[in-house]
Amino acid sequence: MIYHLLVPFASQLSALNVFRYITFRSIYAFTTALVLAIFLGPRVIAWLTKVKCGQYIHEDVKAHACKAGTPTMGGLLIGGCITGSVLLWADLTNEYVWITLLVFLGFGLMGLADDYLKVVKKQNKGLSAKAKIAGQLVIATAAVSILLLDPEFSTKLSVPFFKNIQPDLGWFYLPFGVLVIVGASNGVNLTDGLDGLAIGPTVVAAGMFALFVYVAGNVQFAHYLQVLPVSGVGEVTVFCAAMAGAGLGFLWFNAYPAQVFMGDVGSLSLGGALGFVAVVCKQEFILMIVGGVFVLETLSVILQVSWFKFSGGKRIFKMAPLHHHFELKGIPESKIIIRFWILSILLAFVALSTLKLR
Repeated sequence: MIYHLLVPFASQLSALNVFRYITFRSIYAFTTALVLAIFLGPRVIAWLTKVKCGQYIHEDVKAHACKAGTPTMGGLLIGGCITGSVLLWADLTNEYVWITLLVFLGFGLMGLADDYLKVVKKQNKGLSAKAKIAGQLVIATAAVSILLLDPEFSTKLSVPFFKNIQPDLGWFYLPFGVLVIVGASNGVNLTDGLDGLAIGPTVVAAGMFALFVYVAGNVQFAHYLQVLPVSGVGEVTVFCAAMAGAGLGFLWFNAYPAQVFMGDVGSLSLGGALGFVAVVCKQEFILMIVGGVFVLETLSVILQVSWFKFSGGKRIFKMAPLHHHFELKGIPESKIIIRFWILSILLAFVALSTLKLR
């Protein structure tokens, strides 16, 4: 909105030219989302408490019994701050911004429906697994299909560390892209089990993808760093910056001991958005590195369930996802969270190194 209000007058007042720059608007998108989240946080938490949106605690995790009743659905705060900041600072004529925003909101609505059934209607299981996956598949398929309708959008894959390996999937890119988006959404969802555990790596990933998106959208930088260029995608940097800002603002209240949880409305939307951003900037495999914490959590669940069925009841971990395994081993919750954050930052630097190691 600000872009469209001020840039037309840049020819009369040269100082307004600064609003043309994606980097400048991204900085303020980050700041706006952060300040909004911190300012609105107490009010949203009070409202969630008033309407009795208390978290249901799994009975197998006895250490979390004290968290029962803590307000959840805090993802509404994150979603509102990201959306407001993007609408304020982004170039709204850019199609990639709108598709990213619609994916984010679409996955958020799926999470909201699940949270509503669990928290308000007291149906502890929420949406059925089939319904949840079906909704995610529909949204992701629609988003990737729109991208593929553009003949200039590449169906090649960029493989980290190997500049000459760029397999072209053609129309097989559709199921691949859908898998990336849905997988990322559920990965963040599975990680959201401890105070601040999911939002920390999400902020790191959003910040890192702000850089990758900006590079992909700048033809000169893309050619110099040998990444696949995507004309116009640089504007999504504003979205990534807003996500990082809103995430940090939410962490203000979600840090241990948490005053609010994000719920599925937050985790599914954030994960879905990260997955789509990775697809749209042609850095799908980078997401597996930057989001390594989400990958580990997801793999722990897959391995646990598979081995349990195969072995007739035996377990690899004390409990899955992985963070609960460490909890049951007696490691304090705060220490698990900090260590996962450290791992996330380390993986982000590994991902960053791929821009030069090709």
